[in-house]
This record gives sequence, structure tokens and C-alpha cells, in this order.
Amino acid sequence: MIAILKYNAGNVKSVENAVRKLGYEVIITDDDKLLKSADKVIFPGVGEAASAMKYLKERGIDEVIKSLQNPVLGICLGMQLLCEHSEEGDTKGLGIFKTKVKKFPTENLVPHMGWNNFSFLNGELFQNVNLEDDCYFVHSYYAEICENSTAFTDYILTFSAALQKDNFYATQFHPEKSADNGLQILKNFLQL
Repeated sequence: MIAILKYNAGNVKSVENAVRKLGYEVIITDDDKLLKSADKVIFPGVGEAASAMKYLKERGIDEVIKSLQNPVLGICLGMQLLCEHSEEGDTKGLGIFKTKVKKFPTENLVPHMGWNNFSFLNGELFQNVNLEDDCYFVHSYYAEICENSTAFTDYILTFSAALQKDNFYATQFHPEKSADNGLQILKNFLQL
């Protein structure tokens, strides 16, 4: 069973549809027992960091996420909340990834929205994926390059397109909206 974390952020339905398309059973939940017993957990998100983190903390979900031993995939806002800090709303993150999330410096080119490829790829999520394979991005904040970075993308500057540490994986792009390339990345995660 694949658990998709239910919290105060959007994009859950498209993630559910993509996972089902790959042939997996899905539950959308914020129940700590279900999250801990799931084969995999997906932490998606479209929204604003401060209000999303407030929601997680009020329900104790922040501590549940940090305690998970099963593979976890953070997507977009989910990835950013797994970092130490976000400039969006001056938000303290969950601290899984030792990097900070910053706002892109050029207002007239933000958000980074649309298809983009990679300047660096490494790790289990990217089996059968190439540097020139496009994925879909939509974000105004980015995670800085760090020791946990497994993919880089260039837009205004070079940033972390993906992160990985222990059982935690994350992508800034939306694999569920990235056509065949994204489905391959989701499949790679679901087969870990």
C-alpha cells in the first residue's frame, strides 16, 4: 500500500492518479499508524511553506514524518519542507536535508514554470532517465545544492532538482505531471 500524506497542500489527486496508473493501491491519510505501516509514503505539495508547516505541527504530523523508516518521497513543497529552512514565510523545516530553501533572485522570471532538464543526475530515482529528459517544474523557491543533492537543474542559477538521504527522497519537479519521464521516476521510487 502506498500512502499519500494528507495535509493542507494541493496536488494530492494528480499524485494519486499517477501512482494508480502504475498499478499500486493508494490511501490518502494523515494517520500515523497508516503512514508508518505503508510500503512507501509520498509527501506531495503545492502551496505555501509557513501555512503547510503550521498544519503539520498542529497535528503532530511533523514528528511522524521525521520518524518514518519506510521510503518517503517529497514532491515540490514536500521536498522544501524536508529541508532545514525556507525563506517562504521564514519557515523552519523538518531538517532531513541539510540545505536551505531560498527565493529565486529575479522577480520577472519567477516562478520557474514549465519543462526543464538536468545538468547532473545520480541515484536510484534516476534509473533509465537521462540528463536531457525534461520534467515539469513550477516553483518560486529552490533548495540550494548540498551533500544530499542527487540532481541539479539550471534556471537563473543551479539548484537541487532532487535530494536523497537515507530513506528520504525528494524532487523539486512534479513527476506526476512529467509524462513518461516522471512516471519512470515514480516507478523507480515505488520499486525501491
